[in-house]
Amino acid sequence: MSERPQSEPQAHPLHATDRDVVDRLLALDQPGDGDLVDLARLLRRYDSFPGADDLQQDLAKCLGHWGFSLDQLHRRTRTIWAAGYRPGMAPGAEAVGSGFDTAAQDTA
Repeated sequence: MSERPQSEPQAHPLHATDRDVVDRLLALDQPGDGDLVDLARLLRRYDSFPGADDLQQDLAKCLGHWGFSLDQLHRRTRTIWAAGYRPGMAPGAEAVGSGFDTAAQDTA
């Protein structure tokens, strides 16, 4: 019987972009809603991914540093989404209409 070859670590196509986000998260002591959402989505993205060990380890550090278990993080982010959070939305901003500012137009 021959041994099955170990799979080689893979490079994730979003590693460089995600590295920037993870570095930002690592620097935070008090995460905001968007930071928790970022952590949850990146943990999901790299769950069982055969590579990007550096990101996976740093994501786990964030989770521990912020005092969350994975289950607690998922419960919290579900609450954040249910409250109307959308990426890129300013805190407290109300997402209404198209964003087109009619006050800037002349009414000639």
